[in-house]
Amino acid sequence: MKLADRVGRIQPFYVMECAKRADEIARSAVCDPARGGRHMIYLNIGEPDFGASTEVRDAAARFTAAGRIPYTQANGLISLRQRLSDWYRNTQSLAIDPDRIVITAGASAALQLACLALFQAGDEVLMPDPSYPCNRHFVEAVDATPVLIPSTADERFQLSLGPLQAHWNDRSRGVLLASPSNPTGTSIAPDELARIHAFVRERGGVMVVDEIYQSLSYDSRYARSALALGGDVVSINSFSKYFGMTGWRLGWLVLPEAMITPVEKLAQNLYICPSTIAQHAALACFERESLDEYERRRQELQRRRDLVVPALQAMGLPVPVPPDGAFYAWADASGTGLSSWDLCMDLMQHAQVALTPGRDFGPAFGERFLRLSFASGMDDLREALSRIRARLDQLKARAA
Repeated sequence: MKLADRVGRIQPFYVMECAKRADEIARSAVCDPARGGRHMIYLNIGEPDFGASTEVRDAAARFTAAGRIPYTQANGLISLRQRLSDWYRNTQSLAIDPDRIVITAGASAALQLACLALFQAGDEVLMPDPSYPCNRHFVEAVDATPVLIPSTADERFQLSLGPLQAHWNDRSRGVLLASPSNPTGTSIAPDELARIHAFVRERGGVMVVDEIYQSLSYDSRYARSALALGGDVVSINSFSKYFGMTGWRLGWLVLPEAMITPVEKLAQNLYICPSTIAQHAALACFERESLDEYERRRQELQRRRDLVVPALQAMGLPVPVPPDGAFYAWADASGTGLSSWDLCMDLMQHAQVALTPGRDFGPAFGERFLRLSFASGMDDLREALSRIRARLDQLKARAA
């Protein structure tokens, strides 16, 4: 069977390949308690252990009990879009017209819609290396070309104006950024983001910003949405991370006015509408009890970060730029003498700790850095750090 060429251009998602390997080891003798094994600790997936709030689960139960679960508009419930508009006003002092908000089937659908509406064959879309792999794959899926620009620790592993200017050409259509970023947990400094926005706008380009971790910020200097820069910014967001609704598959876009109707038309044809149950449940995200709970969770994630980053540093896995948001530590494994891939495979087998090697996130640092997700509970984090430290000591002793 002949497949479309684009399928060959999209690389495997190594995060998921590693997860499959971790599951295989978890089912093997090394993790069998009857044989003295110990359980696998998964620090490889970006999924908080909290889950949806009680209010969200109760709202879903009440809605489904009514029996009828109809389609909604393709761009989502107006009541949910209004809640989001109010949320932007209350948390960001931004006046976002609900009509500019499009509810989507997860942030992945939001990225797909944005790429379909904006990019086409011959276009180049600039983004930092490292960055979330699916972002560049969405660009490739619409036959445009992602251009990865190596971004150093001095740049917070984010795109900065100088390299952007150096790479911009007649084919450049725009930039796709993430702040805070997966895999680094670092945000773009507000002044730098403003300079990037001004440069892109002057050249008739578009700035798309993935903000799914923006509410999980631990530093007020980086807590401002890119939407504050103007109505031409495209923002991607999600109910998965801050709101804890990962498997509910619900996200949203904030669009320039000119994109509203085209994106709605695309959504109508691609998936009819987002999940009706998830939308009605998400209305409860904005109840006072839910919002208080999300803030407690954000503080707990900050506490986990403050455990993990110094511990990695002490064992020879330094984090050059401490994360100011999200729940990832981007650690330099080069001091171990192993590639990040080989080290992660070794730690899965011998320490029963699953981490994510860096090759998913771009070629510049992929074999040097690994990603640790501190979305798991403190007990698992402490145990995992102890196991990693012990295994690194064994590897050092063997190399001596």
